[in-house]
Amino acid sequence: MSKNEQLEKKIEAERENARETCGIDGATSPKCAAAWDAVEELQAEASHQRENETGTEFNVYCDTNPDAVECRVYES
Repeated sequence: MSKNEQLEKKIEAERENARETCGIDGATSPKCAAAWDAVEELQAEASHQRENETGTEFNVYCDTNPDAVECRVYES
């Protein structure tokens, strides 16, 4: 199982936990808010990992070929 799949399973488990917590303690309870915060944090991590995956090969290329035309950075 890949890291992305594991993370998606964790997100789904936290969603179920949040729904259950909010059902028991109420939608405006601090426990409910904390449960949904946990879901949001995992979703942010998943998003961050997806961002790191895109462009990674280009970044590796530029790290190994810093003088390549496509890797040059010009300051204005």
